Amino acid sequence: MTLRQKLLLVALCTLALPVAGWLYVRQMETLLREGQAQALVASARAMARSLVVVDAPLPPAGPAWYVQPSNVPITIDGYGDDWAPLSPWAQPLGQHARLMLAEDSHWLYFYVDVRAGQRRRADAGDRLALTADHLIVSIASGDDAQRYLLASAAPGPTTAIALDPEAGVLPDRINAQWQEDGGGFHVEFRLPRGLRLDHFGVGVHLAADGDPEPLTADNRPLLDFSPALSQELSRLAPDGVRVRVVSPDGWLMAQSGKLALPDQPLAERPGWFASLIYRSLVATRLDDAGAWAEDVPRIDLPEVRRALEGKPSTAWRVGEARGSVVLAAAMPVTIRGKLHGVVLLEQPSRAVPLLANRALFGLLIVSFGVLLVAGGVLLLFATRLTFRLRRLRNAAERAQDNDGRLDGPFPLTDATDELGDLARSFARLFEVVGGYTDYLRTLASKLSHELNTPLAIVKSSLDNLDHAGLPAEAEPYLARARDGVARLGALVRAMSEASRMERAIAAAEAEDVDLAEIVRGCADGYRVLAGGRRIDTSLPDEPIRMHVSPELMAQALDKLFDNAVSFTPADGWLRVTLSPTPDGADITLANQGPSLPAAMQGRLFDSLVSLRDKATPGEAPHLGLGLYVVRLVAERHQGSASACNIEGGVAFTLHLKGMARQRLA
Repeated sequence: MTLRQKLLLVALCTLALPVAGWLYVRQMETLLREGQAQALVASARAMARSLVVVDAPLPPAGPAWYVQPSNVPITIDGYGDDWAPLSPWAQPLGQHARLMLAEDSHWLYFYVDVRAGQRRRADAGDRLALTADHLIVSIASGDDAQRYLLASAAPGPTTAIALDPEAGVLPDRINAQWQEDGGGFHVEFRLPRGLRLDHFGVGVHLAADGDPEPLTADNRPLLDFSPALSQELSRLAPDGVRVRVVSPDGWLMAQSGKLALPDQPLAERPGWFASLIYRSLVATRLDDAGAWAEDVPRIDLPEVRRALEGKPSTAWRVGEARGSVVLAAAMPVTIRGKLHGVVLLEQPSRAVPLLANRALFGLLIVSFGVLLVAGGVLLLFATRLTFRLRRLRNAAERAQDNDGRLDGPFPLTDATDELGDLARSFARLFEVVGGYTDYLRTLASKLSHELNTPLAIVKSSLDNLDHAGLPAEAEPYLARARDGVARLGALVRAMSEASRMERAIAAAEAEDVDLAEIVRGCADGYRVLAGGRRIDTSLPDEPIRMHVSPELMAQALDKLFDNAVSFTPADGWLRVTLSPTPDGADITLANQGPSLPAAMQGRLFDSLVSLRDKATPGEAPHLGLGLYVVRLVAERHQGSASACNIEGGVAFTLHLKGMARQRLA
């Protein structure tokens, strides 16, 4: 990973700013909602107290039977087809039955569905009716009350017989329909609205249950939607708030108001994207609006249940209009410690989502702007830092290619930061390395000059000893001394030759020649010297014209050939290759032999470096100057020399660009 990539990764830490802002906006939205909820709870509490003060027709405390309005006529036939729209809100009646009540402008309808696996049948007029499956129906209107026995020995029409004489205006018989199926029976009947019933009870007595308590019914008040209570709510309800009153059983008793939002210009209304952002990123919790439908007769919600327990509660849900929310507050209504219902206030609003979205978008814009600026500044800083480091690296690499000698002032040495300290340390290091390299370069010429005089003295002394007539036992020692002097003289001459070669290479003149002809001529001459070794050539068909020194090219090839032959077996192979490059040409001489050590591949072309074994007596010494001369020739032609291992041998390559052309003054 580069330095710029690392700094950009560090710049991503600034993403904590928009995340913190997002959390702050959520907290702010929560606080706004809490404030609005407290205000609506206060309104609901005031509404509940006002209903008690004005003596509004509130539902009675305790359980009751709820009568639903019927939008279609109901046919009394004992079947539940007409009751299908009302069946989701059927009221439980004991463990085995359920009850539904409906009304229209003339009649009050009753439908009882009883589930019984075993049946015992008898008519209401039969003396065994109380021991069979039967219903006890109780109705009351003011002070008048009556009970009826309802039973049937077979499906079809039946009559409920009154059990209490002198019941006033209440009828003594009720016509009903009794139908059965595989799982139980259904009873359906109706009573006129003119009876003004206010209580109703029904008891289910099944013979399979044993000895049930006879002639009992679950009497409860009858409740229905109250227009009078709704009118009272309309006078007390605030604008833009829908108010509903539910009974202690959760039945809707009255309703007033609509979920109306204030008029707002179309351009200022939130779009679908803003609504999505609010619901997914900002809103802490929003309930589904399905359970809060306006047309349901019973409101069974957690907030209503908590209010029925005497605890005010609030809830937020998604509004019907785009980008809106609805706040609901449920407040219990109590009179002298008895719960008479719950007041439910619902208030739509676009203010909270709008403020939260504006805060979030503004914060995100500022945060991402800061992120872009910080990222840009860090990128510029990383680019400048990378550029300075690359200058240091390039200067160090140039010094390495130039044997540790600097080709100019080291960059960044005048900087006052840590990179300046590093650059000054590198500059001092390369000055020391360059001085040591220069010393090694001139060591051979210095040694050859300093050794000539003592070597001549030793040689003349040996000649004088030879004429002095030494005894025979001293002759071997004299011969060894002469041999050592000869080898030492060869070393001095080699070092002198290397010094002269450096000066000759520096003073060589170039001309435009065909490099392919030079390589071909040298390769043909090497065949005679190679003995049994095979020499292959790979030369281009087209001439390669370059501005080079032919003598230096021949000397470099001679040094490479001499080095390759010394390591090639007697029956091995050598291969000479010339190939053009975009800026010059490459000459490669490969030979069969041992591979180069990995640590020596970059030092072979240095002065006084050799991989040959120690020379045997009578053999010319090797000072490691041959490949050094090859490198000097390559550098004189603005190129370089390299060596690498190949399959079965080693390859030495001269990368040439040609000598610079001299301009006449």
